Amino acid sequence: MKKISLFALGLLAFASLLRADAKNYGAGVKLAETTSVAKILADPDAYVGKKVRIEGQVADVCPMKGCWMELAEGSDANASKLRIKVDDGVIVFPVTAKGKLAVAEGVVEAIPMTKEKYVAWLSHLAEESGRKFDPATVGNGPFRILQIRGTGARITD
Repeated sequence: MKKISLFALGLLAFASLLRADAKNYGAGVKLAETTSVAKILADPDAYVGKKVRIEGQVADVCPMKGCWMELAEGSDANASKLRIKVDDGVIVFPVTAKGKLAVAEGVVEAIPMTKEKYVAWLSHLAEESGRKFDPATVGNGPFRILQIRGTGARITD
């Protein structure tokens, strides 16, 4: 029964992405096969350098320039999330996309960092979202950012 419910939910989500009131960004979405965010996060090295398509709910959007959005598989706090990063000004994701369904594609990338750069990046993210950040909470490496270098997306209005 649970499998049927999950299948039905997935089918409804997919169908809603095909509606006429969805807006395309960048080059749009061309890949037919979706890779789950959880699968990418479970074995990121298997996907680095590969073009993927992911689907989910927009959990967050860059409040400054709209240069990234974060997609979550599910709506609970523990949902797997992955950031889609685009070049500033080339594609601009609207902040109003939060909570909407989206599909995005691009190349998975892992960006290695020193601890100092990683702490600076986390500090920047906290500042963007108005959260406090304590650098002492950052453990020992290795440090890297995993994201999708986005080429296109479709967001359902």
